[in-house]
Amino acid sequence: MAGPRLTPISWPRLAVELADRVERLTPADGGRFPRVAVDGAPAARPERLAAALAEELRLRGRPVQRVRSRDFLRPASLRLEYGHQDADAYFDLWLDDNALFREVFTPLDPGGTGRVLPDLRDPDTDRATRSPYVELAPGAVLLLDGQLLLGRWFPFDLTVHLRMSEAALRRRTAEQDQWTLPAFARYETETRPDEAADILVRADDPERPAWNQG
Repeated sequence: MAGPRLTPISWPRLAVELADRVERLTPADGGRFPRVAVDGAPAARPERLAAALAEELRLRGRPVQRVRSRDFLRPASLRLEYGHQDADAYFDLWLDDNALFREVFTPLDPGGTGRVLPDLRDPDTDRATRSPYVELAPGAVLLLDGQLLLGRWFPFDLTVHLRMSEAALRRRTAEQDQWTLPAFARYETETRPDEAADILVRADDPERPAWNQG
């Protein structure tokens, strides 16, 4: 079966198009804060698109709170319980879903405080960041970027998935991180991010993306 038809686009133009979509968003729960995900393997550099989108929104006068999934990992004692290179643990255990719900999503529910924690733990030192809470202005956009974000029941209003073919992902993943590839194979099979995401972006070529326009 043929996949979705994709149209070539530049990264700067993609940020503009996505900002247009975000500005038209109405949170599904009736709340005040649109919640957006930019999902992709590290090799696809979701943080690059998230940064460009955040900048475009800020230029339009729209407040944005970026959150990186890598700053919400479980403690090393838990995520590395099965070793430093266990792909199933990487898929199932590394991201602290409960902390993201507690510190980021739940405060943005209708009637919530609007106070979110921008980061929880330094992924390199494994220590708490102790960052202060940030109180978001009504209408502020929550922008979460990282890998393996879909299929976790996070209440996103718009999801963007940066897709890479198996060959491109293997080619562009650093040698020391090749052990994570089975986790992304599971993601494709179990979560089907191409179908789950609202917007699909092909990122095999780092300078020539293409998208399905939502």
